[in-house]
Amino acid sequence: MLVYFALTIQLGSLAVASAASLKPGDSGSEVRILQEQLQKMQYEISEVDGVYGIQTQQAVEQYQMSVGLEVDDIVGAETWEALRASRAGVNRSFSRRLNANGILSFAKRFIGVPYLWGGNSPAGFDCSGFTQYVFRASGISLPRTADVQFQVGIPIRYDQLKSGDLVFFSTYEPGPSHNGIYLGDGNFISATSSRGIAIDRMSSPYWSSRYVGARRVIG
Repeated sequence: MLVYFALTIQLGSLAVASAASLKPGDSGSEVRILQEQLQKMQYEISEVDGVYGIQTQQAVEQYQMSVGLEVDDIVGAETWEALRASRAGVNRSFSRRLNANGILSFAKRFIGVPYLWGGNSPAGFDCSGFTQYVFRASGISLPRTADVQFQVGIPIRYDQLKSGDLVFFSTYEPGPSHNGIYLGDGNFISATSSRGIAIDRMSSPYWSSRYVGARRVIG
């Protein structure tokens, strides 16, 4: 009975807080409620201080990704509703299982970021640095280079491709020397040397002639 009463109070607090739309830089009691909820879900919130700082922002991004919401750092109605459902035990997609839509939404945020050989941050990416960065934010650890990433996960035929699969190409050397993330509908996103992070068609003459395979690293 006490556990039920405590949960009712917590859900009530979330319902009250959900009237607010929060973004990085905000502060107040609603942010504190958000931090407490994320902390209970084992996200890394070292201090519940009511300030929407970088740690809270990273936790929100990871949560939005885990439940398939747009990763936009904005805690609006949809994110509050998902938090309430998760706390009540309704949202079965929580438990750190990644949702492909969340991964793709996060990856697309970096469109236009310049190419940088050896780069693995938003200051600049190479192909495998980009895939490693995106999946790491989702809790999946990938090796650093494309050829080694090609050795992980489940091999997938071209006609089995699903959003979130890793796709590999032979470009500047034999074997898998370039990779990206399949978006669906024949498109993929990757770090290109000419345009930085960009979306391309798998069927284009350049990429189709260099395709070597795919790997699935999420369920």
